[in-house]
Amino acid sequence: MTLRLGLGLPQMPQYDPRRDVRSVARAAEETGFDSVWVFERTVVPREPLDGLYGVPGLPWPDFYRHCADPLVTLALAAAVTDRVRLGSSVLVSGLHAPFPLARTLATLDAAGGGRVLAGLGTGWSRDEYRAAGVTAFPDRGAQLDELLDVCAAVWGPDPVAYRGRWTEIGPASVGPKPARPIPVYLAGSGGRALERVARRADGWLPAHLTGDQLAPLMGRLVEAAERHGRDVGELDVVLRVGVELTGAPLSEADRRPYRGSHEQVLADLAEAAGAGAREVLLDVQQHCRDGAELADQAADLYARIRAAGL
Repeated sequence: MTLRLGLGLPQMPQYDPRRDVRSVARAAEETGFDSVWVFERTVVPREPLDGLYGVPGLPWPDFYRHCADPLVTLALAAAVTDRVRLGSSVLVSGLHAPFPLARTLATLDAAGGGRVLAGLGTGWSRDEYRAAGVTAFPDRGAQLDELLDVCAAVWGPDPVAYRGRWTEIGPASVGPKPARPIPVYLAGSGGRALERVARRADGWLPAHLTGDQLAPLMGRLVEAAERHGRDVGELDVVLRVGVELTGAPLSEADRRPYRGSHEQVLADLAEAAGAGAREVLLDVQQHCRDGAELADQAADLYARIRAAGL
């Protein structure tokens, strides 16, 4: 099976959202990418409540400052493309009220002709939850479950009716409806997160994992799917990786995965595909200066991956 390839759209502060998002989205489609993707970062606190990814003392990187809004970015991409799928890896569910987010995703799917992949996760930043003022951080798992219920109701036929902890609808007419049932992909690798994927999702969104790290998690996902009476073959797996190409090979003892020469990165991707990734989201934006460089680097990497038979 050929590995599907996605590309992260430019959202970091060095990019001009007016120009670069549209040019990179068009270039990704012309190159042959299967999908384009966004992520969500809303604040970079000067005095954070938690370290990066919740790790005590780990500093937040500068490239998370002033990131473009993910839904606006996807709308810009949708307007200039016809084929690539439009994914989020991920939207932080607790930063959004369920009903408005469900309607926005439905409108985007209708406008884009049925190409949205709704990638959702609970997030890890208490600072972002505090700034959004929508959900208390300890309630993030329960809120994601309600969001999934609300999406199913809002995207389904009228009249829409739902009553939950944060949301009460109708019965009411709610539209526009998505062009087709929107696939829901969920992030996370902990026990409860994988159970939710197995129970409720169309796909899984792991991030920054090597093949050796992905394989045992795939085993746990298979077990969870079986407990819920599902075939893991029904679940798509899209792995997000941050790629940094260095030209010359790096010492294997010192390099991190997906960083190094083209040959080293290709080897990492082959291992991920062998471990169960069906699609890899290549995010090269951190190490590019503008949209033109991002598009050129992505096109070159795409060609090398295909030439390697992946």
